[in-house]
Order: sequence, then structure tokens, then C-alpha cells
Amino acid sequence: EVQLVESGGGSVQAGGSLKLSCAASGFTFDDHAIGWYRQAPGKEREGVSCIAISGGKTYYADSVKGRFTISRDNAKNTVYLQMTSLKPEDTAVYYCAANEADVPRCLDYYGMDYWGKGTLVTVSS
Repeated sequence: EVQLVESGGGSVQAGGSLKLSCAASGFTFDDHAIGWYRQAPGKEREGVSCIAISGGKTYYADSVKGRFTISRDNAKNTVYLQMTSLKPEDTAVYYCAANEADVPRCLDYYGMDYWGKGTLVTVSS
């Protein structure tokens, strides 16, 4: 059974940090690109960050550049999203997703093969 399980969400004050994890199982993790997406209340889902299969390329939405860092540990089948300098507008449910191919415009691509159920991040001012 394919699973993507996000963890690490929670409540934090503006300026704080959180590290999200996405643990994968049931498929060949090393052969999949991974993306983080988020959906705030009343808003559409948006791409936050992606990492290529090789780990050599990473992509970030303009709104999080310089504050968020994506990384992957293939030995642990896990992808991380380190979030710093959090802002209230970062409040959302964060989802990780996996795709069996690199996607050049991954931040705008919502047809990923597998999706997790999300973890809630709440940033208070």
C-alpha cells in the first residue's frame, strides 16, 4: 500500500520555525520527485517546494524563497521541509506528493501520482 505520511505541523508564533517530514512507503522512493503543497482556508492549493528525483534540483514558490528549505533522505524514504521566519500567511494544511518523473513546472502541477493527507500549520501573529 502506498503511503505518504506528513508530520511536524503545529502552532507557532510569527517568526518561528517548524520542520515538516513526509515519510513514504509502498513505492520506490528513490525514483520519485517529491513536492510540498499547501492549502489555506478558502484558498486554492498552491505549490510550495519541490525536489527532483536526484535531489540535485529544488524549486520554491516566490513566497517562501529564502525561508523554506526542502531536502530528501533516500535512506530513510523521507522528505523534509524546514520552515523558518514563518508568517501568518503560511497558515495552511501542508501536503506532500510524489511523482514517478521529474516535473519541470512542479509547483504548478497537481497531477502527482501519490498524495499524503496533510498536516496543519498555524502561524499566529
